[in-house]
Amino acid sequence: MLFRLDPERAHALSLSLLRLVGVLPPLRWTVSSTLSVGRGRPVEAFGLTFANAVGLAAGYDKDAVAWRGLACLGFGHVELGTVTPRPQTGNPRPRVFRLTGDRSLINRLGFPSRGADYVVRRLRPAARPHGVLVGVNLGKQRETPLERAADDYELLMRRLAPVADYLTVNVSSPNTPELRRLQHREWLGPLLRRLGEHRNALRDKLGRPLPLLVKLSPDLSDAELDSALAAIQDAGLDGVVATNTTTSRDGLASPLADETGGLSGAALSARSTSMVRRIARQTGGNLPIVASGGVMGPADAREKLDAGACLVQLYTGLIYEGPGLVSRILQELHPC
Repeated sequence: MLFRLDPERAHALSLSLLRLVGVLPPLRWTVSSTLSVGRGRPVEAFGLTFANAVGLAAGYDKDAVAWRGLACLGFGHVELGTVTPRPQTGNPRPRVFRLTGDRSLINRLGFPSRGADYVVRRLRPAARPHGVLVGVNLGKQRETPLERAADDYELLMRRLAPVADYLTVNVSSPNTPELRRLQHREWLGPLLRRLGEHRNALRDKLGRPLPLLVKLSPDLSDAELDSALAAIQDAGLDGVVATNTTTSRDGLASPLADETGGLSGAALSARSTSMVRRIARQTGGNLPIVASGGVMGPADAREKLDAGACLVQLYTGLIYEGPGLVSRILQELHPC
């Protein structure tokens, strides 16, 4: 039924249903007991203990409207956002396209967001579901010039640190003009050093760990990736999310392949795994990796963990495989 609807309308409907699951105890119990079979094993990563290795990738619940319902599916963590400092509408519609034959999506959303204040309100009022950690993905305002990007990220860190378990700096979306330039050597090093210092001050104020991660593009060359990893480690950051969506269209059969935007889903899986492997090799396994991109089933999750990731995240796989995917992955990763 959802696939009969426009992709963005279908997604909004799914979020509305999941929001109800999160706020109505009978629905919450029913979904949790039905789908959260086999919770997996705890994972220690960047100073936190995750209930299991499977999380929700940023982009699915941008404004924290359904995160409590999503937690009922069995996730060990949910990453919300991308959140911008102030509300913005993103790019014009249509901006999401299903490549059904390729089990993939193309989106050019461009960080539609209700803003940081809205997300803070959504995360504060009620008790957090047991055993689920919450990350927030941070993005600069569309009109903010690169020279002032650090101001946006610092503002977001101050607002969201009190209600998040970890934060992720998004410098890799292909749908915000010039954003990916922040991954280049001349921009990334100064940006991350400044954000790392700000994180340290916030961590001292909060009196608890505040891991800060960076989400990278799968389209970086080997030299660009090496430079980015050096900047991440020099700034003392805690981990990397690999990867964001890709602008590559290699191997696609869908007639919608020429749509502009970032490609996710099965067509991204091999590229994402390759990057996970490159990062693990380059850092000697000393930088925690969250693998995001093309996790469509248990085999994809296992492949990425074997390549060097400590956690995996789902987004497009959830759309194509349904809400039982989390439980299936956990059961096959850790059979009773």
